[in-house]
Amino acid sequence: MSILLILQTRGRTTASALAAEFEVSVRTIYRDIDQLSAAGAPVYADRGREGGFQLLDGYRTRLTGLTDAEAETLFMGGLAGPAAAMGLSEALMTMQLKLLAALPPERQAAAERMAARFHLDPSGWYQGETGGERLPELAQAVWGRRRIAVRYERWSGPVERTLEPLGLILKGGVWYLAALPAGEAKAAPRTYRVSNILTLDVGDEGFDRPEGFDLASWWAATSARFEAELFTGEAQLRLTAEGLRRLRRLGAAYAAIVAATETPAADAWVEVTIPIESIAHAAVDFLRLGAEAEVLAPSELRSAMRGTIQQLAALYPD
Repeated sequence: MSILLILQTRGRTTASALAAEFEVSVRTIYRDIDQLSAAGAPVYADRGREGGFQLLDGYRTRLTGLTDAEAETLFMGGLAGPAAAMGLSEALMTMQLKLLAALPPERQAAAERMAARFHLDPSGWYQGETGGERLPELAQAVWGRRRIAVRYERWSGPVERTLEPLGLILKGGVWYLAALPAGEAKAAPRTYRVSNILTLDVGDEGFDRPEGFDLASWWAATSARFEAELFTGEAQLRLTAEGLRRLRRLGAAYAAIVAATETPAADAWVEVTIPIESIAHAAVDFLRLGAEAEVLAPSELRSAMRGTIQQLAALYPD
């Protein structure tokens, strides 16, 4: 079935390419092709340097051979929220209807059951993410390979950039744009938060995508590097059992440390060493732990905590 679908979507494909795709021998591919032909699939071979296997022109297979699990996962792939944000909700609905029509009757119920019982919402709680109105234009620029002119809010202030958009990423309910600075052939792709785009103008000038650029692989490497570089120091904390529970809610990095720490008795404390982004960020985070935690080190963080607590106390003198 997989060979049949590859031939249907890619056209002529060599036996060696199919063997590499499925990690089997070329002899196995020839045997599978014989079985497809015996089952009535119109597969024929062209010999020679440009040869390969292909299907008779116009032949299309229905999505037969699917298990219940495979049919169900067809409807886990399309997220209604992100699709609507990019202006693709109608296309998503049409695609799902076509998939249902192509499925055998015994598999349609499985797919509809998944859609009726599971809903995926990738957005975080209480997130009023701005910039969503620009997503359809950005999506069209990505699809059409059109350069865009943006006014972008950086930490140091607004800047103007001409970019070559390569892709959109939804991470934790926040949209990001992967793009190259226009005209910088050797530049590496950069990440731009969509909500920080103040103005957007999609131009008529096209661009060539970098050969071999894979958005998913690039994002995985970029996000891993960002997380590795995010924490620049360490802090030593003394916490109660309740302090540990509160620390776990501050982020995944802290949650992993809490999971590896034995919970102290009700009247006891435990010491942990955790990574921090900066003194300023850590001071804000650790204030959320209240009196269930004490910063032991570094001394600069203790001083920052003490200063903030004294300022708070001054606001409530009575």
